[in-house]
Amino acid sequence: MSARDDGKGFKGNKRDLPSKPCAVCGRPMVWRRAWAKNWDAVRYCSDACRARKNAS
Repeated sequence: MSARDDGKGFKGNKRDLPSKPCAVCGRPMVWRRAWAKNWDAVRYCSDACRARKNAS
């Protein structure tokens, strides 16, 4: 068993993960495990976009 195959990793097809556009730049954001608990609240793809949210 390798370090990458620890039994906890994603084993499905990444095309099937949910995605949504960033509220600032419009780039698609694909679901991440770190966002699992608050996926509905995630609006920005990066800290840079979060900082630019009021620039427009």
